[in-house]
Amino acid sequence: MSLLRKSLAANSSIFTPSEAATVAMIHSSSHRVLLRRSSSSSLRTATSAGLFYRRGVVFSLFNNVTHYSTSSSDDFFPSSKQRSRGPVMAAKKASGGEKQEEGRYKHTVDLPKTTFGMRANALVREPEIQKLWEDNQVFKKAVDKNDGEIFVLHDGPPYANGDLHMGHALNKILKDIINRYKSMDQEARKDLTQPKLRAKAAKFAKATVKTQMASFKRYGVWGDWDRPYLTLDPEYEAAQIEVFGQMAFQGYIYRGRKPVHWSPSSRTALAEAELEYPEGHVSKSIYALFRLASTPPTSNGLLEEFFPDLCLAIWTTTPWTVPANAAVAVNAKLQYAVIEVQSFLGDASTSSGNKKQRLGHVLKEEKQRFLIVASDLVPTLEAKWGVKLAVKKTLLGSDLENCQYFHPIDKRECPVVIGGDYITTESGTGLVHTAPGHGREDYVTGLKYGLPIISPVDDDGKFTEEAMQFIGLDVLGDGNIAVVKYLDEQMLLIMEESYQHNYPYDWRTKKPTIFRATEQWFASVEGFRQSAMEAISQVKWIPPQGENRITAMTSSRSDWCISRQRTWGVPIPVFYHLKTKEPLLNEETIDHIKSIIALKGSDAWWYMKVEDLLPEKYRDQALDYEKGMDTMDVWFDSGSSWATVFGKSGGPKFPADLYLEGTDQHRGWFQSSLLTSIATKGKAPYSSVITHGFVLDEKGCKMSKSLGNVVDPRTIIEGGRNSKEAPGYGADVLRLWVSSVDYTGDVMIGTQVIQQISEIYRKLRGTLRYLLGNLHDWEAVNAVSYNDLPMIDKHALFQLENVVNTIRESYDNYAFFKIFQIIQRFVIVDLSSFYFDVAKDRLYVGGTSSLTRRSCQTVLAAHLLSIARVIAPILPHLAEDVWQNLPFQFTVQDGSAVKFVFESKWPVPNEKWLAFPIEEIDFWGKILQLRTEVNKVLEVARTGKLIGSSLEAKVYLHTSDASLASRLHEMCTASNEADALHRIFITSQAEMLHHVENEILKTIPYSGEYLIQGSDRVWIGVSRAEGLKCERCWNYTPQVGSFVEHPTLCGRCYKVVAVQPEPAAAVC
Repeated sequence: MSLLRKSLAANSSIFTPSEAATVAMIHSSSHRVLLRRSSSSSLRTATSAGLFYRRGVVFSLFNNVTHYSTSSSDDFFPSSKQRSRGPVMAAKKASGGEKQEEGRYKHTVDLPKTTFGMRANALVREPEIQKLWEDNQVFKKAVDKNDGEIFVLHDGPPYANGDLHMGHALNKILKDIINRYKSMDQEARKDLTQPKLRAKAAKFAKATVKTQMASFKRYGVWGDWDRPYLTLDPEYEAAQIEVFGQMAFQGYIYRGRKPVHWSPSSRTALAEAELEYPEGHVSKSIYALFRLASTPPTSNGLLEEFFPDLCLAIWTTTPWTVPANAAVAVNAKLQYAVIEVQSFLGDASTSSGNKKQRLGHVLKEEKQRFLIVASDLVPTLEAKWGVKLAVKKTLLGSDLENCQYFHPIDKRECPVVIGGDYITTESGTGLVHTAPGHGREDYVTGLKYGLPIISPVDDDGKFTEEAMQFIGLDVLGDGNIAVVKYLDEQMLLIMEESYQHNYPYDWRTKKPTIFRATEQWFASVEGFRQSAMEAISQVKWIPPQGENRITAMTSSRSDWCISRQRTWGVPIPVFYHLKTKEPLLNEETIDHIKSIIALKGSDAWWYMKVEDLLPEKYRDQALDYEKGMDTMDVWFDSGSSWATVFGKSGGPKFPADLYLEGTDQHRGWFQSSLLTSIATKGKAPYSSVITHGFVLDEKGCKMSKSLGNVVDPRTIIEGGRNSKEAPGYGADVLRLWVSSVDYTGDVMIGTQVIQQISEIYRKLRGTLRYLLGNLHDWEAVNAVSYNDLPMIDKHALFQLENVVNTIRESYDNYAFFKIFQIIQRFVIVDLSSFYFDVAKDRLYVGGTSSLTRRSCQTVLAAHLLSIARVIAPILPHLAEDVWQNLPFQFTVQDGSAVKFVFESKWPVPNEKWLAFPIEEIDFWGKILQLRTEVNKVLEVARTGKLIGSSLEAKVYLHTSDASLASRLHEMCTASNEADALHRIFITSQAEMLHHVENEILKTIPYSGEYLIQGSDRVWIGVSRAEGLKCERCWNYTPQVGSFVEHPTLCGRCYKVVAVQPEPAAAVC
């Protein structure tokens, strides 16, 4: 169980409480976002990076991701590489042994510094981080600090039957992402005695739970692992007994003899959810004759002319059920025909050499014979049997009711009855062999006509003496063959044919099951079906089609067989009178047994005597009773989990906020939980339900050991035997994959997919390393107030706030693949291609304490703390690794330091950042597109050998739009370096031209006219930059050579160097 508290009221700051203008930290995003102003519906393109805004409302535009980024890791900051990395390269050359003259100013360059490694080293680092959390009880602290409304994600009981697979990983990681987000946001068995078998089963289950728990922990899944709930805990079992009792007292539980799915291999009844339908099952179907004995007096001699050679032709895929035949059913509305078998055509398809089809001896007899079949099927049967069939008379199915025929084996007379709509002309003959002891529809028809419920089959799936000469034969093996052989010998077999179809198998033993009438306990779903249907409509289903699935399954569900013939499990708490076999079941017995099990566990039912299990009122009658040995269906076990989890005093609220499992649980846990809860509580146990698909391989094929395409989550995390072929990627890469897929359908995984996800993870880590490195000397007191920030920084915070809102909305809607897209686009691509790219100049060479550098660091700190927290639910190890490498202390409002990322809470919304003027949003959208167009001209100039680095260029601009021209001119002459147009273009100069004349064009070798945002035409020209190259920043300017002390520096660098002391000389 995951118990989560939801609180979005948590606040924190990267600044000291005394700072007048505190900048609240928010996370980031990257896909397209729309923002609108309440008074305007116009859309404006905000950035070339693909961000669209409308003031006040955030809209997400997404497509399903079917590919992943595969760009080279060396191309992490592509725009930097294409233009200039001057300060960095200069410092690297100096530190690499170049001449001292070239590295004269290296000590003045503020290069990134961080202990955060580029390589994740996940196989070592992730377990270290998990131990850090465990040692410091971070999970407990995170839960305890949440003082908001409780959010409950109810995790279903584990199916403890082996190691985990990718389906488990997908399921538990999805749950953990939600959990973390909400925590931040507010055969040998026959020789065993019953006690020994139960002890062995319990030991196996506990060992498997322990193994699975270790794997879940390695996935980075948080939970109260020291106090899990288990279905074999006495407290759980007692609550389950109470649910059973409440349903019984309301009349929903009854005992009856009716056909159920029976597993001979497990020797128990099975629920529909315990079945699977493997492909390729082949049954032996037969067409057989049942000789008609008589017609009812009301038929007025309708068929007398065809006696005594008139037969009913039936078709069945279960010949072994013929001994249990009690009737033949017809559809009253269908037209039937009396046909004469006139000649044998000898079709090749029915020759004895055909293994799929074999004709019986009866058709080869030279004897007049008449058969009754559905009229529409005559041509099909003629072709299949290879005989000529002549229609002699037609009649309705209703005309056949109450005709009598001779049972093919014991020769007793049986009736023809009217069946239901299940009788069609899609296959067979239109007449259905009916055995009420071996079929659901047969049973219903049998009840209508009072037919005997015959089921001559024992627990092992073998014929009993009631089947006479077939006693002891396996109904699915020799018994089936023997029945077919007998019918053929009796001249009653028309054809035997192999028939491939879906057939139910036991999900545990992987062996076929049968339908068999036995005494079982049932829950009458009909008694509360309507309430269940109404409750379904009140639940939020994700995806929406989940509602259709569970509605269809619940509306058509027959009564639920809840008893099992197993030794392990929770007993059905009932006593039977030795003589009358009447069950003893009332409130007194239930309460007494519940109290015993709560103290001693369900094993007490097996080792305690009847007199001790009975309440005192009945102890003097103990010798008259025996205890039942049936146990409850495992789906009743798990379907009662809400009663334990939500039934505790002071426990979570009821109903749960969320259930999350695979789509197969619409017929499993979702449904069993719904039925038990509706029957006892009158409402669904959940408010919302999320379902995910199955995990397939990279080609979309089902994983199978025989195909060799199974992907083991443990191998992804820890690696295989050959570390080169199967490297270990760590849990976070697996978790990132989970977030990348649209889990509402089937998802694919394989080597290539994981490699691509790993590359995206590595780039994200590189982005975070960039942020950490450039904040090595930053403290909260260095923060620049919002009003003093350059416009480029305000725009960056505006973008950050918008994508934060979008990510939060995606988390709230459980749309994790959208968050993956945001992270991939905004964090990895957009930030590095624009803001980080432009920021390098002022970060590295702008001066350690300069306003432009400190303002940039203020923005970078906001991004770092926001990104770390927003990715934490998905990538907890990476987020914590970042947090442990923070170069500054993060404090909350009371001044206390936050030591772990999951103690930091969700970032607080900042309305000031969101209040970025609409005209500025529009303008910066143009600037970003203009920068893209300038880069195109620069690339042409580079190809023409005019320039190498973009810093060797000067850019000229001209536009007839007076307003735009004025703003661009201001940026060309901006006193604030951060907003200067040439800094944004990463060129040495930028000039706004009032006119574009021929004389000017002669001096500008490369130019072109471009359309900005579909309306503004801007002429762009590029020439060589003016002046000389600055040794320190590599910008070109006429100022170089103007300073005697530093003749190789530009004016900006001169001012920076002038206030920085020379490095101390090395002492030999």
